[in-house]
Amino acid sequence: MTTTPDASAVTDVHPERTDATVEQLEQEGDVAADFLEELLDITDIDGDLALDVRSGRAYVSLESEESTSLSLLAAPETVQALQELTRIAVQNRTGRFSRLILDVAGSRNTRQRELETLVDRAVARIEEGASQASLPAMSSYERKLVHDIVADRGFVSESYGEGADRHTVISRG
Repeated sequence: MTTTPDASAVTDVHPERTDATVEQLEQEGDVAADFLEELLDITDIDGDLALDVRSGRAYVSLESEESTSLSLLAAPETVQALQELTRIAVQNRTGRFSRLILDVAGSRNTRQRELETLVDRAVARIEEGASQASLPAMSSYERKLVHDIVADRGFVSESYGEGADRHTVISRG
């Protein structure tokens, strides 16, 4: 006799991968804002925080009227590191894995434009005869942006590699 497992007895092996509710994402944003406000106070940097929830993620934007106030924090590597620290603070407080996105002084828009330029150069290489073009390793969020840009340009892309070496390869559809 064959038995099928009871679906209610199956547990999620990766609870951090479950979709968060809007309320949970808003809580992530609030926790992140508290953490970042403390950090800004400690470092004596002026900035205003804006919170948003979209595409199943909490988005936290840090802006300032003074262009020099956040300039040190707006470098891509610094934003990435600060985002990771903020995610850890959120996870510590909520007990849930966070996919929070942090933007400092428009750094995400700047990076979006840089990725568009990178993709356009790769597409130009393909149009000149290359069968494919590889991009440098980047974060999962940046790779997702690249996949979207590539699709908009009418090409296809796939990610290869593991961990910090994971990169995107673009080819014709």
